Amino acid sequence: MIDSALSFDILIVGAGHGGAQAAIALRQRGFEGTIALLGDEPELPYERPPLSKDYLAGDKPFERILIRPATFWSERAISLLPSRTVVSVDPVAHRVTTADGATIGYGTLIWATGGPPRRLTCAGHDLRGVHGVRNRADVDRMIAELPAVQRVIVIGGGYIGLEAAAVLTKLGKHVTVLEAAPRVLARVAGEALSHFYETEHRAHGVDLRTGVTVECIEETDGAATGVRLADGTVLAGSMVIVGIGIIPAVAPLLEAGAAGGNGVTVDALCRTSLPDIFAIGDCAAHPNPYADGATIRLESVQNANDQATTVARVLTGDPQPYDAVPWFWSNQYDLKLQTVGLSTGFDMAVLRGDVATRRFSVVYLKAGKVIALDCVNMTRDYVQGRALVMARAVIDPALLADADVPLKEMLAAG
Repeated sequence: MIDSALSFDILIVGAGHGGAQAAIALRQRGFEGTIALLGDEPELPYERPPLSKDYLAGDKPFERILIRPATFWSERAISLLPSRTVVSVDPVAHRVTTADGATIGYGTLIWATGGPPRRLTCAGHDLRGVHGVRNRADVDRMIAELPAVQRVIVIGGGYIGLEAAAVLTKLGKHVTVLEAAPRVLARVAGEALSHFYETEHRAHGVDLRTGVTVECIEETDGAATGVRLADGTVLAGSMVIVGIGIIPAVAPLLEAGAAGGNGVTVDALCRTSLPDIFAIGDCAAHPNPYADGATIRLESVQNANDQATTVARVLTGDPQPYDAVPWFWSNQYDLKLQTVGLSTGFDMAVLRGDVATRRFSVVYLKAGKVIALDCVNMTRDYVQGRALVMARAVIDPALLADADVPLKEMLAAG
């Protein structure tokens, strides 16, 4: 049990990308006070994106996805408090209480908890063989079960679900993907990209079904044996992977009086409505300049890291509003998808290149301005397109469609 008298100048709750980067950035910027990084896992801080890709596939051991080695944290006097969960926050006394009843004081609190996977609400959601993909323990359980598994059902056609499907197909499993929406990636991409990935997965043998609803998980002796759909169809599978988003882990802040709902609300400097409490990463609902100033949550490493840097600047006397260009990536089979900007609300999508070559980009426009790009095996477009997104460039769609003309030339001409 942690000493109840323990206190730190800065307490960071959440030891993922955002929390780790906050601690690193504070030291890089010369902060000399005490820092503690509290996480609910026993592990050193590690990268999350490889979990559904390289780590699940066995291509990278856990040591290779650590954010920093153990010596890094001790050399910089950053205290690690693993296997701890904060259950309440007292913003007046400036202290938190953990699940084991210990209290920890803070001068400044940085909340970087992300959130657990959203679970199914139907019967069978808690059976053996039903998995989320959020942390090392989740994936380790999957890896332990895989030798006895032949059929896998993935519920959710977002990035996590599709990445897991690609890896498991490579491992020789029969994979079925179920998506409730009419197409995969419906929340984050246009139809051209969705249909491309649907075709790719089916070409690799994935049984991909859209517009379907799960009624329940079938079972035998407490273990999953398949999925029953709303139309009565039963699909066999001894492993079920659920990738339907996360629930922001912000209850202690909201109970303490912080503004929020779907996440905790922060301003452009990542400050919550509570004194001396910041929030960053997946759980922070923030005004985003690349979403026309709308308050949104972004579930990405880029967002977590850049918001961490924003807070470090505030706490070291150099406040600068969060103004980072969103970017994302996804590796599936031999396809590298790189996205820059936010395509939400686009009113035109321009295709650059030939989808049949598996090297193309989709440029998204809103009111004539470039707001985002999805680039498949087209790193040059991704790199050069960033400037178009930042400039909200107005480019003739016919010119954008000409893949022989580099995007940087279009910006210069504009």
